[in-house]
Amino acid sequence: MQALATTCEAIAATTKKLQKTSLVADYFKSRTADEAAVSAVFLSGRPFPVWEETTLQVGGRWLWRIVAELAGKEESEITAAYRRLGDLGAVAGDVLPERTNQGLDVLEVERTFRQIASTRGAAEKAGIVRDLLSRATPLEAKYIVKIMTGDLRIGLKESLVEEAIAKAYGSTLPEVQRANMLLGDIGGTLRLAALGRLDEARMRLFHPLGFMLASPVESTEEGLSYFSEAAVEDKYDGIRAQAHVSGEEVKIFSRTRDEITESFPELPAALAGLPQDAILDGEIVAWEYPVKVESAIADGPASETGEAKAENPGSARPFSVLQQRLGRKKVSEKMLREVPVAFLVFDILYANGELVIDRPLRERAGILDGLLSSPRKEPQHRESQGKAQGLLAFDTSPEKEEPGLETRLIRAPVFRAASADDLERLFVAARERGNEGLMIKDLESPYTPGKRGKSWLKMKRELATLDVVVTAVEYGHGKRIGVLSDYTFAVWEGERLVNIGKAYSGLTDVEIAEMTKWFVEHTVEDQGFRRVVEPKIVLEVAFNNMMQSDRHESGYALRFPRIVRLRPDKLAEDTDTIERVREIYSNQQS
Repeated sequence: MQALATTCEAIAATTKKLQKTSLVADYFKSRTADEAAVSAVFLSGRPFPVWEETTLQVGGRWLWRIVAELAGKEESEITAAYRRLGDLGAVAGDVLPERTNQGLDVLEVERTFRQIASTRGAAEKAGIVRDLLSRATPLEAKYIVKIMTGDLRIGLKESLVEEAIAKAYGSTLPEVQRANMLLGDIGGTLRLAALGRLDEARMRLFHPLGFMLASPVESTEEGLSYFSEAAVEDKYDGIRAQAHVSGEEVKIFSRTRDEITESFPELPAALAGLPQDAILDGEIVAWEYPVKVESAIADGPASETGEAKAENPGSARPFSVLQQRLGRKKVSEKMLREVPVAFLVFDILYANGELVIDRPLRERAGILDGLLSSPRKEPQHRESQGKAQGLLAFDTSPEKEEPGLETRLIRAPVFRAASADDLERLFVAARERGNEGLMIKDLESPYTPGKRGKSWLKMKRELATLDVVVTAVEYGHGKRIGVLSDYTFAVWEGERLVNIGKAYSGLTDVEIAEMTKWFVEHTVEDQGFRRVVEPKIVLEVAFNNMMQSDRHESGYALRFPRIVRLRPDKLAEDTDTIERVREIYSNQQS
């Protein structure tokens, strides 16, 4: 572990990507395959491979107390170290004492992480963590804590670890990238690379792939400027989800790659029984029933309005309605009735035993339509299988009925636009349906997991918004005395977060109470009235305009910021950057 920690120090000391890659590659070559494989996972900033559902469940506040106890320091000394160094791992490396017989190997650390994850009692977990850190050198402890908190911050992303594997074992980068995508395990990918057997990597169903991302555009003219043919869909105000289906087994994953199947218990029955194994990409939305749709995709030219000849498949309800369902492990019958959901599927990544992401969107759409219109396999655990999903029929009688299985899975309607005027009409229609705006997609584009380019575009017209990370919280005033309701938030500038604003309006009292509990448990510095917290919570904030300002480290300030919603579907690393802030500011000035 000391060798890994020393390598991490060297990686953090350089900004040159080629040098970082070389340092990691040299480290891999100096270790056994097992040590290198575990280290690859650690260097990707996590204790366990992506495909695993294992979590440590150790809060930052616990770690703070354990570090303080082992250091034998006053609370004020730990606080001063945190203010100076900026993260708990660096504090541990700074304040923990050198002792004789210290030192761990990476395999021992990995085994201990698994022991922590499998231990249920808080006191027992704390004891294991305390023992681990007491046996580590200060430098080892620094990076053990960083890995535990998911806050490695040495300028090393998993993509650079992939490059280092290719360099260390004589593979090509595309070979490594594809194997890692299929396995969801950077350590397993390294093992295959070390054996020269990357071509043996096979798709592991039920581990989430990265999601293809979209870039914002500001106008209809820009929306048609990057490619000649576009598929146009409504941009729904729900949560992005990836469904893995194999017979009667169904798992649903969020964009953060967390499994959320239990939060939407009505969806697996709608997805089960597809005629072949599949991975579907779509949006979970709170849905208004009943509605009717005859055909969900137009293959011919756009109509005069640029719109596909499809009946309205219904209307998504506001995100605030869906939010009542998020994060729940158990969903009551009352909630299922009051907030029904649908899965609007718009892409397919895997079908008939084959990964299809390299095929153009035009072909993937055909595969998806064929899959959804095919007869279902006879279900093993349901009384009826409902209708085929390609041509969905909804009851249009005035009386609302409980939505059936056939209404839960909807092929997201697709339109075509040949001009900016077509796109404008589609945009207006989408907003009238209560949706956020439009998704504009290149029909010739492959599906590129985890990448944001110009093949998928999103167009929204509203007050400017940013996805930001909460870095500090304060207690409120009046009726909010006793709860943490004032949030300071930040965007990314390279590898560090820089504050850009503070907001205290937009969340419900219930949300504030739930978040107060989370922030207390994940405080890394208690300043009394104010708490510095682990940078994990993502918000979407709206604002009227943006100013240059010295008030915040970012150099900008938001005018009248307010919280639009919590974004539990996003990781902190996926939030907006200072470049996006500058772009908004520049557009505002023009």
